Amino acid sequence: MSLVIVGSVAYDGVETPHGRVDRMLGGACTYIALSASYFTPVSIVGVVGDDFAQEDVDLLAGRNIDLAGLERVPGKTFFWQGVYSQDMNDRETLRTDLNVFADFQPKLPESYKSQEFLMLGNIQPGLQRQVRSQMSNPKTVGGDTMNYWIADFREELLATIKEWDFLLINDGEAKMLSGETNMRKAAAKILQMGPNTLVIKRGEYGAMLFRKDDYFIVPGYLLEQVFDPTGAGDCFAGGFIGYLAQQGISLSSGDIDRRELSRAVIYGSVMGSFCCEEFGVDRFRTLTRAEIDGRFQEFKKFTEF
Repeated sequence: MSLVIVGSVAYDGVETPHGRVDRMLGGACTYIALSASYFTPVSIVGVVGDDFAQEDVDLLAGRNIDLAGLERVPGKTFFWQGVYSQDMNDRETLRTDLNVFADFQPKLPESYKSQEFLMLGNIQPGLQRQVRSQMSNPKTVGGDTMNYWIADFREELLATIKEWDFLLINDGEAKMLSGETNMRKAAAKILQMGPNTLVIKRGEYGAMLFRKDDYFIVPGYLLEQVFDPTGAGDCFAGGFIGYLAQQGISLSSGDIDRRELSRAVIYGSVMGSFCCEEFGVDRFRTLTRAEIDGRFQEFKKFTEF
C-alpha cells in the first residue's frame, strides 16, 4: 500500500572520525523515503531550492518514489552542517540554514490525499496537523518530533499527536515529553496522550516498542565500523512504517498480530544499521532487498533463545 512521507529534503555537511563530506543529500524525508521504498511505493512532500541537483532527483525517482509533492522554489535548499565526536554518540551542529524550508507549507497533490499510510517527519507540529487534515481517511498516521517542539510548542504538539496512531522518538525525548525517567512509566504516560503505539529509539542500543498491555525490545545491530550515523533514526522510521504499509497493517485496528509489529521494529533496526555503513545516503545506491532480508535473519538468529 502507498505511503505518504512529509518532511525536510536537504543537503548536509558532515564530519566524522572517518572523514568529511562538505555537501551530500540529506533531510528526514529523504532518509525515510529511501528506506521505506524497499518495502512499499512512496510519495513525498517537501520543498527544495533551484540548487537541488538533477542527480539527486534521479536517485529518488529511481527508487519508486513519487516526486509530485516535491516543490521546487527559487532559493537555496535547506542546509545543515555538523561534526561528530570520536565515539559518534554526540554531535555538534555548526550551521543550520533553513533557506526555502523556512517558508515550507506542505501541499498534498490530490493523488496523495486518499493514500492509506502517512509518516510525518520532524517538522513543526502545526504543519504536521495541517497535513493530517488534508488526508481523506488514512489507516495509519504517525510521526517523529524533537526536544525543541516538546519544550517550546508543547500544547500544539499534544494536540497533534492526539490524532496519531504511532509516535517515534528517542529515549531523551520520551523522558522530556512524559516527565518520567523510567522508560516503562514514560511509555505509559505517552500512550495516554493519544498514540496507541510508541517506538523509543535508543541508537546503538536498539529500540523498544510499547502498546497498552505489551512491549517488545530489540538490541542494536553490531557494526564493525560506523562511518556516519546521520539519518539512522529516520531510516529506522522508514523501515518500520514501510514494512507496516507493505503488509497492509493498520495500527488503528484493534486486531494486530504482535509478531508483525515486532518484525516492523526489526526491519527498522536493519535499515538504520545499513544507513551507518557509508556517508549520507550512499549505502542506498547499492543496497538490495536480499541484503535487507539477510540482515533480518541475522537479527532473528542472535535474538532467539
